[in-house]
Amino acid sequence: MSGRTVLVARLDSVGDVLVQGPLVRAVAAGADRVVFLAGPAGAEAARLLPGVDEVWTWACPWILGDPPPVGADDLAALTERVRALAPDEAVVSTSFHQSPLPLALVLRTAGVPRISAISVDYPGSLLDVRHRVDDDLPEPERALSLARAAGFDLPAGDDGRLAVHRPLPPVAHEPGGPDLSPGYTVLHPGASVPARAWPAARCAEAVEALADAGHRVLVTGGPGERALTAAVAGTRGTDLGGALSLAELAAVLDGAAAVVVGNTGPAHLAAAVGTPVVSLFSPVVPAARWAPYGVPTVLLGDQDAPCRLTRARECPVPGHPCLASVTAADVVAAVEKVIAA
Repeated sequence: MSGRTVLVARLDSVGDVLVQGPLVRAVAAGADRVVFLAGPAGAEAARLLPGVDEVWTWACPWILGDPPPVGADDLAALTERVRALAPDEAVVSTSFHQSPLPLALVLRTAGVPRISAISVDYPGSLLDVRHRVDDDLPEPERALSLARAAGFDLPAGDDGRLAVHRPLPPVAHEPGGPDLSPGYTVLHPGASVPARAWPAARCAEAVEALADAGHRVLVTGGPGERALTAAVAGTRGTDLGGALSLAELAAVLDGAAAVVVGNTGPAHLAAAVGTPVVSLFSPVVPAARWAPYGVPTVLLGDQDAPCRLTRARECPVPGHPCLASVTAADVVAAVEKVIAA
């Protein structure tokens, strides 16, 4: 294969992949081909990133929250696939609590001659560029700093914000169907981690309150969240639960005046299409790193709640006070503030 090929790896979920956008564009500006190694949950998001030429999917035993067992045959297959690709180098992106070194070992065994990553741990000969970084940086800036340490930078005129491929797929307007003309508000009640979800009853109250305030409300969710979105939408919202691919969700978010969402993938997807966000943010991880990036945002939720910085997946505090304290009236006021921004 002629030209310079770079393998970029980020092996977790949708939001984690979307915030790699500036890193990917920087790498793409200095490479002829970018192959993105993603986890099963993040592959669809990787396909939305400008600069990605090909997406590989691999379930990583040391990254995923519900990890598969470590299998010698699985590791050997990945090693041989990378060896056949023969990338000129690799950039391994991880969150602050993940190690890049196991994957670096696989890549080195596959013959990758240059590997860059952020690593707290001593990497020995596994990394050629061991980058150190302030972990209070927003995740897109943290990732971009790794690209720069590896020798890549954004092209002239790139503002470093999140982005997706355009044009996005059209949003259907069926005669007699729901009104999907731009200007609605989206409420996305689900979250990939339960501790980051606003209680469903509060979400339903917010739909009613937003409708009372004159907002047209669409409720979105994945295929496994249809019961949730139906309950939240009630009779006043439009239920789109399970009806959209990730690219179609991006198109719906693109047409929204504002998006109400927890700290989960669609928050970063909204930022990637430039839509203001009302962020229902549980402080189990720091907002300084993970709040929606580069768009008008109102952060709701008690950032000093006892769950702060615990990285808990299930709420460790009875009553989920960090988000249960947020009212429907708070959300209506925040929506009107970001729309006016």
